Amino acid sequence: MSAMTGEPHTLGVAALARALRAKQVSSVELARHFLARARAHQQLGAYLALDDEATLAQARAQDAAIAAGQAAPLAGVPIAHKDVFVTRDFPTTAASKMLAGYRSPFDATIVERLAQAGCVTLGKLNCDEFAMGGSSENSGVAPVGFDAPQPVRNPWDTARVPGGSSGGSAAAVAARLAPAATGSDTGGSIRQPAGFCGITGIKPTYGRASRYGMIAYASSLDQAGSMGRSAEDCALILSAMCGPDVAHDATSVDRPAEDYTQALGQPIDGLRIGVPEEFFGDGLAPDVRAAIDAALAEYEKLGARRVAISLPRTHLAVPVYYILSPAEASSNLSRFDGVRYGHRAARYTDLLDMYQKSRAEGFGEEVQRRIMIGTYVLSEGYYDAYYLQAQKVRRLIAQDFQQAFTQCDVIAGPVAPTVAPAIGAQTDPVTNYLADVYTLPASLAGLPGLSHPVGSGAQDLPVGLQLIANHFQEGRLLAAVHCFQQATDFHLRTPAGY
Repeated sequence: MSAMTGEPHTLGVAALARALRAKQVSSVELARHFLARARAHQQLGAYLALDDEATLAQARAQDAAIAAGQAAPLAGVPIAHKDVFVTRDFPTTAASKMLAGYRSPFDATIVERLAQAGCVTLGKLNCDEFAMGGSSENSGVAPVGFDAPQPVRNPWDTARVPGGSSGGSAAAVAARLAPAATGSDTGGSIRQPAGFCGITGIKPTYGRASRYGMIAYASSLDQAGSMGRSAEDCALILSAMCGPDVAHDATSVDRPAEDYTQALGQPIDGLRIGVPEEFFGDGLAPDVRAAIDAALAEYEKLGARRVAISLPRTHLAVPVYYILSPAEASSNLSRFDGVRYGHRAARYTDLLDMYQKSRAEGFGEEVQRRIMIGTYVLSEGYYDAYYLQAQKVRRLIAQDFQQAFTQCDVIAGPVAPTVAPAIGAQTDPVTNYLADVYTLPASLAGLPGLSHPVGSGAQDLPVGLQLIANHFQEGRLLAAVHCFQQATDFHLRTPAGY
């Protein structure tokens, strides 16, 4: 057995998969190494659940498969899952007191498929409660090593947020506590934390990855995706995750699975990169703009061509999203009433009182806020004025993208207006919502989007570039970013101390 080059946590998914196949390291050794790192850096609040016995049992099974010559493509590679995907071997809470201690009788489809590909689950990752938030400050469950709920901390500066709602996933990958992680993206919840934490994250086309077993926030927007160090790592994970699941998920697209790694290595000569004028207005911080401009110049050096385009209804994305997503949340979260499962109030007088107290105690402030907004816009007298009109504007936003794609192949822009803000700095909910202006349009249109690190802004914090492609063109996004990452080293940079 030859020795593996470098510590395991310094390697990404692709390198670890090669080392496992070459028997330079065992899956059990990798699992123990990453579990130890997760506990050594538990001050980040990234993990909500670890179970050494469950993880090592999976690792032993993968070592046996490798020894027998029956290894799956990702046999023995560790991965961690955002806590909105149900798992049999670990508790699933959606970071909410409402589901504290809940154990699912089945695995989410993407968890099952990654297990079939050979991945070993390290644990469950912290997030905003029910994926509602953009900072990972809204968790309602105590992370590993704590007795009370904590915000997730950005490993580049632990006084700052990692973004959200997939902040635990982004922080874990950035701090090398897991080589890759799953995330969910409703309005930017993979792309924005990937940008804030200096990693690569991709949200595929809506319907490309099964939603079966994903605790729903907004059903017409939620989509699972992958987060890793590089485009290559994301391509490997995404290839295993995606594919039709029409038997379980009515929103699943009946389209054969793809091997996205096949697109890697393709040149990007002549790639038309659309740059919307609406993404570069007064709200964009100068340090972020400078990093984005430098990245676009690098793409041009690699053979791409910059094209000026317009997405005229960009400014409507925030109000549309914050009508539609709370409306769907109001409906989806009505099942959490303290009757069959979830938190139930200890004292109540009648059934209605039990409903009210259980939901008031079980849901956090941000979740309650969105439920109330959603209930309001769906109520009699307001449905036509708000919800129906928002659906019409959503269609127009999608049409803007289709018009833009007649002029370009991909669309580029910032992920967020600034670098990661300080924990506790954004106390106004509306200000938080407005920060999603660059990621929401692609979600409303159901398009694939990817964020990758392209430099640093203020206080040497990471800046991410967002690329958006037309439906089912994830391979094009991954190929472009892989080409960029072969010529630069931003994706290899690691926070100090990790």
